[in-house]
Amino acid sequence: QVQLVESGGGLVQAGGSLRLSCVTSGRTFSMFAMGWFRQAPGKEREFVATISWSGGSTYYRDSVKGRFTISRDNAKNTVYLQMNSLKPEDTAVYYCNLGAALGGVTTTPGPYWGQGTQVTVSS
Repeated sequence: QVQLVESGGGLVQAGGSLRLSCVTSGRTFSMFAMGWFRQAPGKEREFVATISWSGGSTYYRDSVKGRFTISRDNAKNTVYLQMNSLKPEDTAVYYCNLGAALGGVTTTPGPYWGQGTQVTVSS
């Protein structure tokens, strides 16, 4: 059974930082691409960042480039999203997603999701 558990969300002032974590079980984590998505109230879920199975490639949506960094620690079965210079428009529930086996960077999510973690940025 695949499980993804996010943590690290919270309330932060504009300009602040948060680091999200997602621990994965039920698959050989090191063989899968991983991604982060977010959903703001009343909006569709959208792609934020992705990292290839090897960790050698990353890709971001334009609005977070230069502010967010995705990384992975295969020994801990964990993917991270470091978020700096946060803006009120980054407020959303952030979801971790298990991508394709031996997959590269892609904005298309796989079938497995975490429960989400709330990020709220105050102005």
